[in-house]
Amino acid sequence: MAHIKMTKDYHENRLLELLESITNPLLLILDCITDPHNLGACLRCADAAGVHAVIVPKDRSAPINATVKKVSCGAADNVPFIRVTNLARTMRLLLAHNIWIIGTTEKASSTLYQSKLIGSIALVIGSESKGIRRLTREHCNQLISIPMLGKVSCLNVSVATGICLFEAIRQRNT
Repeated sequence: MAHIKMTKDYHENRLLELLESITNPLLLILDCITDPHNLGACLRCADAAGVHAVIVPKDRSAPINATVKKVSCGAADNVPFIRVTNLARTMRLLLAHNIWIIGTTEKASSTLYQSKLIGSIALVIGSESKGIRRLTREHCNQLISIPMLGKVSCLNVSVATGICLFEAIRQRNT
């Protein structure tokens, strides 16, 4: 019989405690990622980029299951994972603690490469089909897009997550 190791699944009340223990946190907010393969791949990117915590809404988000764990290649066990009841309220809490929130949307007027991804930040990535929700978007300090030069109009959510996170790492390390 196989056993699945428990995820570092934090209760939302521990978010402040986690933030107080980190200088210049890099957070990832995943809005409505319901496919377990995509969630697992996003967690894998987050772990590879050294993300301090991944925040998701309790509703409209894939659960951490065997598929997520397999696709994440162990990242689901390493990255603090915080399910929150109200994503907009959590974003207001982050803003109150001087965390700059950057949302991604193809409708943004500035690109990933024109933005400053340094300091205490939270990157918000939405679902492939609908992107980030309106209320989530309204709580962002800035909206950015990934420049698309080819004929396709969007990327897989985990690919977009990886691109954004590693641009943040590049900027934070220069």
